[in-house]
Amino acid sequence: MTDRLATGNAAIDRSRPIRFSFDGKAMTGFAGDTLASALLANGVRLVGRSFKYHRPRGIFSAGAEEPNALVELGHGARREPNSKATTVELVDGLEAWSQNRFPSLRLDLLSVNSLLSPFLKAGFYYKTFMWPAAFWEKLYEPAIRRAAGLGRAAGQPDPDHYDKGNAFCDLLVIGGGPAGMAAALAAADAGQRVLLCESDFLLGASLRGRDGAIDGGDAADWLGTAARRIADHPNITLMLRTTMFAVYDHSVFAAVEQSAPGDADAPRQRVWRIVTERSILATGAIERPMLFDGNDLPGVMLAGAVATYATRFGVQAGQRIAFAVDNDAGWESAADAARAGAHIVAIIDRRPGLSARAEEIAPQLNIVIHLGATVRRGHGGRSLKAVTIAGADGKATRLAIDCLAVSGGWNPNIGIATHLGARPRWNEATGQFLADARPEGMILCGAAAGQSSANACVRHGAAAGRSVVDRTSFDETPAPVPASDRPSSVRSLGGGKVFVDLQHDVTEEDVRLAFAEGYRSVEHLKRYTTLGMATDQGRTANFLGLSLMAELTGQSIAATGTTTARPPAVPIAIGALAGTHRGGHFRPLRKTVTHDWALERGAPMIEAGLWRRAQWYPREGETDWLTSVNREVLAVRSAVGICDVSTLGKIDIQGPDAGALLDFVYANLFSTLAVGRVRYGAMLREDGFVFDDGTTARLGDQHFLMSTTTANAEAVMEHLEWCLQVLKPAWRVQIASVTEQWAQFSIAGPNARPLVAALLEPDIAIDDASLPHMSVMPVRLRSGVAGRLFRMSFSGERGFEIAVPARHGLETWRALVELGRPLGVEPYGTEALGVLRIEKGHVAGPELNGQTTAADIGLGRMVSKKKDFIGRLMALREPLADPMRPRLVGLRSSRPFSAGAHLLPAAGPFTAAHDQGHITSAAYSPTLRQWIGLGLLDNGSNRIGETIAAHDPVRNAHGDVEVCSPVFVDPEGTRVHG
Repeated sequence: MTDRLATGNAAIDRSRPIRFSFDGKAMTGFAGDTLASALLANGVRLVGRSFKYHRPRGIFSAGAEEPNALVELGHGARREPNSKATTVELVDGLEAWSQNRFPSLRLDLLSVNSLLSPFLKAGFYYKTFMWPAAFWEKLYEPAIRRAAGLGRAAGQPDPDHYDKGNAFCDLLVIGGGPAGMAAALAAADAGQRVLLCESDFLLGASLRGRDGAIDGGDAADWLGTAARRIADHPNITLMLRTTMFAVYDHSVFAAVEQSAPGDADAPRQRVWRIVTERSILATGAIERPMLFDGNDLPGVMLAGAVATYATRFGVQAGQRIAFAVDNDAGWESAADAARAGAHIVAIIDRRPGLSARAEEIAPQLNIVIHLGATVRRGHGGRSLKAVTIAGADGKATRLAIDCLAVSGGWNPNIGIATHLGARPRWNEATGQFLADARPEGMILCGAAAGQSSANACVRHGAAAGRSVVDRTSFDETPAPVPASDRPSSVRSLGGGKVFVDLQHDVTEEDVRLAFAEGYRSVEHLKRYTTLGMATDQGRTANFLGLSLMAELTGQSIAATGTTTARPPAVPIAIGALAGTHRGGHFRPLRKTVTHDWALERGAPMIEAGLWRRAQWYPREGETDWLTSVNREVLAVRSAVGICDVSTLGKIDIQGPDAGALLDFVYANLFSTLAVGRVRYGAMLREDGFVFDDGTTARLGDQHFLMSTTTANAEAVMEHLEWCLQVLKPAWRVQIASVTEQWAQFSIAGPNARPLVAALLEPDIAIDDASLPHMSVMPVRLRSGVAGRLFRMSFSGERGFEIAVPARHGLETWRALVELGRPLGVEPYGTEALGVLRIEKGHVAGPELNGQTTAADIGLGRMVSKKKDFIGRLMALREPLADPMRPRLVGLRSSRPFSAGAHLLPAAGPFTAAHDQGHITSAAYSPTLRQWIGLGLLDNGSNRIGETIAAHDPVRNAHGDVEVCSPVFVDPEGTRVHG
């Protein structure tokens, strides 16, 4: 490790070497290293290539603001692209790979893009590839898409596991630096339950190895004491490796926690939902870069990062280091790095004279100081070799160095505070954007609030913690920064490649071009140039870009403004957002009692909400699904079929006001329904459109059983609960979902009655007089099981539905199969069920699409005019009564057609302007031996017999269909009632 210092090991354990590799080359680091610090210690300067021009890139920072050092970790299914080397904790056996290069990092053939830069300026994809137009889809777009992106995502399923958690606290402290630590201790000492979240793997990282005094004592002593107190404090929960990535209304925060190295059983990441009464944002500040020609060369780094690598990790970022600064913090970083053993050769200060703090530090360094000087240019190829300095007298000086540490001021890290839409406000006294408006209950402290020194941050943090306890207002006003320490013009001295956004290769020239082409709003600038849209979200680039735009427009920075920050604040694995809800656990899987029975017979399954239902039951020798479905349909029409309909929602409704509730939610009347009878009903939404349909049976004077569609079972239950809790809280009604408590089977066909009779005890009469259509009665099966028998039909044939407790469902199904063999029984699935209901003209989900009224689907006469119900007034709106609205019709043809096809005049033209409706459901009818369907057609009720065109541009299909009644089979209803 050629660049490891003998001192400056505040956070590493030199007794614990760690082996890792970069681009296949074996290297060694120490416990406590990040990948970035270990690479620097091994003399690695070139770590990647930029997005557009493939220019050499080196490590630039020491935190999440890193724009350059993006690497791939692992391989195979565990390959993780675009990981910031500055935040990756070094673990034994870590494999890291550079990315966005071909064929190798040192020899990247795509760096030829730099020569093409005149054609790749801001917005080039809008301008460069305009001609010839035919080349866009065949050449230009594919080429751009292939070039997009940096790393390669794994092409295999993610083998890691993830989790989610919930946390509640009195006070959430975001940031474990000196201010956050002080705030947490102050609040916890007063009895507050504090949750302290820090993205790093140790507390107080910014103080590690740094010189200075806090509360009159040594900063290192204060840090050690505070860290021990936090670890032992009963009122503080410390969460390291945890980054806050979003804030939502009502003080709800989202954080992502990385697992500790070596814990193979722990989730790779865990997403936390944190609910708190108050929050303190103590996320520090991010150093600003400087603009000059060649400022993107490997070896150009932030001054604070150079000091951090020296003091915390014992690594010198170069053999000859110069600091280019315009503030005192840059001097302090130089002093800390030198104290740790780094070789500092010069300080280049834009300011014309030494500040008081610089005068204290200068004698300690004993180096060349260039006052009133500016870096004009960086020299080098794959790394920095020298810089040219423009002195106060204008004279150019060349300085041989391999590392330039730059400090152009500080930007408070306030992105989280602006996630709810508040924009930062420019503070002229500090020369920074501060978060005056922020989420309710949040206060800012430390560098995030504009404080500059570690001592000031600690005092500020402690005061913030006490203010939470005392419920007093907290003064966040930062101390004014001396004019000499405020940022000067960010504009470079001109010429060459001056980079504003290092990852996306946005240059100063690009900003000027955007200004010249009229993109002068910071939001337009961002999108036109892609400034700040890289993985670092512009943490180091945004201020430079908007400052340049301010100078170009002649406006102040305050008037120019800044862009908004949006969650997530840091990259998160998609798996972490899903947590345990992935694969088979993505959502609950509900199985009917006949599920395994159907699988044993080769039935393919289809999703129906959370349920799996058999689509059809194939027989040996049947070559396609349509053959199986046709057999099942014809069996129902000619003999008897059985179908598992247990998935339909079942809601038990009881109480004195049960009838009133049904009248309120249904468009038709239910309170007058006789005990033992069943009625079909339609629910409307508040806007007057149909919400759901189904049947409700009256089991007693105050007892009803509602049936809903499978898809809307949960939504209807929630709707009823909302009505009772919000709209009618005084009503005496109890409701309960009993869907899973009952297994229910449909028995339909000419032979349905003898099959049901064979199932029931012999003394139970089920003739038309005893059990007419749309009735229900309690029954007992020959097996002794008590159940309910419904007389209703969805198929157009004589139909029954038998409901038994779910634990007896499978035995009842098996009994139906055995008893029905002499009667020609056939189990049928959802495909045959769909054909049967289309033949009978019954509506289902495709027709109840949220845009149809009761009148649209032929249920207008059902709507009561004698009572109030949800959606009544909105359903009376004049546009909803327009006879020209799309109305339900039947469609038939000798040729196939598909649901989704649009209905147009037969003679054309076949354009969107002449669209007259669409086909909602379609199927081949073996009963009628033709293709039939249901559709919504403009003024459809008055167009029976007309021939129109069914145009399907998605499937490239077209044909004529005849408009007919939606009831294809038994329009008189003799089969249902017979």
